[in-house]
Formats: sequence, structure tokens, C-alpha cells
Amino acid sequence: MVTEYKKIDLFGKTLIQKVDLEPPFEFTFPVAEQACFLYVLEGEMQYQSNDSQINIPTRHSLLLNCINSGKQIHHSTHNNNGQIVIVTFHPDLLKKIYERELPLIFQQSNTISNQWSKEINNDFLIQKYIESLLFYLENPSLINDEILILKLKEIILLLSQTQEAETIQVILSQLFSPTSYTFRQIIEANLFSQISIDELAQKTNLSLSSFKREFKKIYNDSPASYIKTKRLERAAELLLISDERITDIAFDCGFNDLTNFTKSFHDKYKTTPTNYRSRLKKDQ
Repeated sequence: MVTEYKKIDLFGKTLIQKVDLEPPFEFTFPVAEQACFLYVLEGEMQYQSNDSQINIPTRHSLLLNCINSGKQIHHSTHNNNGQIVIVTFHPDLLKKIYERELPLIFQQSNTISNQWSKEINNDFLIQKYIESLLFYLENPSLINDEILILKLKEIILLLSQTQEAETIQVILSQLFSPTSYTFRQIIEANLFSQISIDELAQKTNLSLSSFKREFKKIYNDSPASYIKTKRLERAAELLLISDERITDIAFDCGFNDLTNFTKSFHDKYKTTPTNYRSRLKKDQ
């Protein structure tokens, strides 16, 4: 249950919220044209989405595109109280405060992905930012529209500088350029990217188990087997048509470890990448 609720509005829109929760609790996000940055001050929360869930530890956060939401956060298995701070991004508010041009993080990304939620690791600057919001929530008489605009711009800048900035751009750009990709488009676009199967599943907006089932249905193979085969076939092609270093070819084809690439290549082609290149060029 909610034990305390505070909020601050900007131009008639809810911008900042602080919610104190006592287990058992559920906090439902709206299905709306907005995005939310949620920071867990106390407790450990779980965000439930379809058949998967995201754990959000204390002092970590979640970015969520609410256009496809309507899902909930709830308490974890622990019996401790929860406390969250939420900053909401409204498209019309953002257009108003950025009169000339929206920041790059709101512009359409080149990444082929349907991902609309992302957990964000603990960041010292974001932690200090949240502390500043708590001060204004406790002292609302000190706040005004100019300060709120600065605080909104500040969190946008901080998010654009995190390690998750690429995924954050995918999520926030949906507010202004809604795009949806097919499962196959996402797979083909990321075949040679250095990402894990779990990260690829996130891009399709599916849990890992659902992703594997869908992949098997479409490609009649497991994700790991299919992707490795395609990467090795691409590497073999590049060994023949280019003079790139073998290390660079391995990297370009999605392998981040030369030893693993060499072993996988030998398992498939019964020779090393170096010998494969030399033999083919000698035969030409």
C-alpha cells in the first residue's frame, strides 16, 4: 500500500513523484504517450512485463516507455518497505522546453530494436541528482518553473552520458518517432553485433524463454547455433575477399575473442582461418 505520496508539477503535468510503499504493494504504470525514469531509493522492486521481470535493487533505476506499458512494479520477496522517485517525460513538455531542436537522445536511433525498458546501473551523478529532487520535494516553496526545467534537462543529460545511452535513445526516441520492427528484422540487423543472446532477446522485447521459442519457430534452430553459423560463414567470406587482419575479421563478425573464433572456425572448416585463407588464394 502507498503510505506517502508527493509530487511536483510543471506546466500542469506531473514531473516528479515520490512514493513510499509498504508491502504487499503494486504500483501500476499508465499506458500513455510518456516515458518514466524510476529510481529505487529503498527496498528492492520487481518490474513485471508479460512473462518476464526486471529486478531493480536499491539505488538503481529503470527507464520505461509508457506507450507500451500498463505493467506494474511490486515488492520483492523481502518484507521491507519501498521508496521510489519517478521523473516523467511528456512529449509536449519536452517540445516546449526545447524550442529549437530536441536533444539527440530523443531523435530516431539507427539501432534496430523494439526494446522499451532498460534497467540502469548505479551512477554517482544520478544518485546526487535524486538527492537534489528530494530536497525540493521536502521544500516545495523553493521550487519554480525555471528550476524544474533545469532539473528535467539535467536528468536527460545524465542519461545520455551513461553506458546504456544507446538503448536509452531507442526507448526515448519512440516518444516522437514510433517504430516497430519484425522479429526477423531485429535478428538480421544484429547478427554480427557483439551482444549476448539475452541482450538480443531484450531488443525483441521478449523474455529469454519466449525469445528462444520464437527463434526456433522461425529459423528451426537455436539462437546460439544459428548465429554462430552465420558469423563463421561471414568470416570465411571475408577471409577470401578481403585483406583484413584475422583479428579484425573476427571482431567484425561478432566474435570478441580470437581464441574462441579460431576454435569455432576450425570445428566448422577443419582448418585454421590462416590456412583457410592461404589455401583458397593459392587455388585461385
